[in-house]
Amino acid sequence: DFNSFVSRTNTCGELRSAHVGQEVTLYGWIQYQRQGLFLVLRDFQGLTQIIIPQDEAHSHVKKLLSDAPVESVVRVTGIVSPRPPGQENPKMPTGDIEVKAETAEVLNSCKKLPFEIKDFIKKSEALRMQYRYLDLRSFQLQYNLRLRSQIVMRMREYLCNLHGFVDVETPTLFKRTPGGAKEFLVPSREAGKFYSLPQSPQQFKQLLMVGGLDRYFQVARCYRDEGSRPDRQPEFTQIDIEMSFVDQAGIQRLIEGLLQYSWPEERGSITTPFPSMTYEAALADYGTDKPDTRFGMKIVDISDFLRRSEIQFVQDALSYPRGTVKAICVPQGVRYLKNKDLESLKESAKSQFNQEIVEIICRPDGSLKSLLTKFLGEKQQSELIEALSMQVDDVVLLAAGEHKQVCSALGSLRLETADLLEAAGLVLRDPTAFHFLWVVDFPLFLPKEENSSELESAHHPFTAPHPSDTSLLYSDPTKVRSQHYDLVLNGNEVGGGSIRIHSAEQQRFVLEKVLKEDSEVLSHLLEALEFGAPPHGGIALGLDRLISLIVGSPSIRDVIAFPKSFRGRDLMGNAPDYVTPEELEPYHIQVSWPLAEKEAKKN
Repeated sequence: DFNSFVSRTNTCGELRSAHVGQEVTLYGWIQYQRQGLFLVLRDFQGLTQIIIPQDEAHSHVKKLLSDAPVESVVRVTGIVSPRPPGQENPKMPTGDIEVKAETAEVLNSCKKLPFEIKDFIKKSEALRMQYRYLDLRSFQLQYNLRLRSQIVMRMREYLCNLHGFVDVETPTLFKRTPGGAKEFLVPSREAGKFYSLPQSPQQFKQLLMVGGLDRYFQVARCYRDEGSRPDRQPEFTQIDIEMSFVDQAGIQRLIEGLLQYSWPEERGSITTPFPSMTYEAALADYGTDKPDTRFGMKIVDISDFLRRSEIQFVQDALSYPRGTVKAICVPQGVRYLKNKDLESLKESAKSQFNQEIVEIICRPDGSLKSLLTKFLGEKQQSELIEALSMQVDDVVLLAAGEHKQVCSALGSLRLETADLLEAAGLVLRDPTAFHFLWVVDFPLFLPKEENSSELESAHHPFTAPHPSDTSLLYSDPTKVRSQHYDLVLNGNEVGGGSIRIHSAEQQRFVLEKVLKEDSEVLSHLLEALEFGAPPHGGIALGLDRLISLIVGSPSIRDVIAFPKSFRGRDLMGNAPDYVTPEELEPYHIQVSWPLAEKEAKKN
């Protein structure tokens, strides 16, 4: 009941022909006013047309409503009437009626707006964030935030009411966690000691399992100091879950049921179980660990086919241990891609992955046009056409080199090419389709980028090894698969989790011997694992990303009430901000200003 506890009788979105003749009191914002004849009143639920009285007896009401600026807040009391024949508006849910104003009051007048409150008006991102409280009045943001609220409520119902989960709030002031993303530091009054804001409640949820809670969940606020990332936020929300006595299949079934239960009706239904793919298969076929399976253009391995060729760069690539030759076939590439597009794709592969690309074009007569054709006989060319399922006007992008580099480059080109094809009018990815996918069997460790002789956790240091690979943990950790699983939706990672290490001995080995981390910082967790820790596992869903995909928003900022800019700033409240030396004193901190800033402050 939207009208309980408040002064209005109805919202601006609920009046229909059945209300004709009733006296109603509405509150809202003036969306539009026309020549002192009528105005459109808006609230969170919709719009109602208000007829401004023209007779002398109501002259004060006419003056009040005619003079009130757009976006002023008003109260209107009047009689619901049918619209005159031919003046109905089928595009408005309230389009069959209007309210003839009897009395009115301007509760708050609006000064000149920095932008119009209309969804179709283009506004800069910075201006929208500076005046976020005005931007929130738009129908799209109202819809996004209300849908988010409904989905979270359904998730709570499913987890707590149907499956016995316990909603537990965990601390946001904690200590640094080794590995993973950079954490925000919070000073304390103890000299030199700092809290960290947790990047996830990972340790706490495992400790809750040691504490015997069995099933935990939380709508958790998480923090990562990741600097300038265009579509990341320094603070974000996860649906955080942990269970005892569960395996990977159990967590996957839980999440499939949770999403099916909370999925909004207007987005159609989703089919379970979700398909599953190994990390190796995802990399080999799509060049990424988060494949968008809404369209084809899969990567094809043509190493065996070209092994017999006399193409020098191909032979050079295949002479390496992980050498390969792979390609993607771009449908109708000749028709939809210009020469500058192909050059841009090749340049992209070169600059991002140091990978050379050769194109092959299928001419109208079925013959091939490429730098490679002079090295291939007719029979080899027709075999290549068959291997890549080439049609007339298709373009093939071919790469040769080290397996992971080639796959990553082609995976990136696959997505860039899809963008180019769609910009030219070919629909590849159905925006109304939702393709969920589990990616499993990730490596447990990866070589560090800055030093490939050292290892880091592919997920986090608490992830358990695959049961079949446990012995390799002690002999060859680079070959160990993990019990980590990611949930991917339309090429975006929307969740990730794992079965955890519940043996203190194994956890200590991973931290000290494999990752070369100081285990002292995790002594509390290691000790807890020695007190009868149950086998346990969990997952976290990225709520912001999930909702943005459901509503079709290009940015997660459109599903967060008060987001930060991509530089991590709050443009509305101007945070972060300076504090005085006196305020810093209890925390034993002095700011060492860079010279340029010192000079600027002096001047």
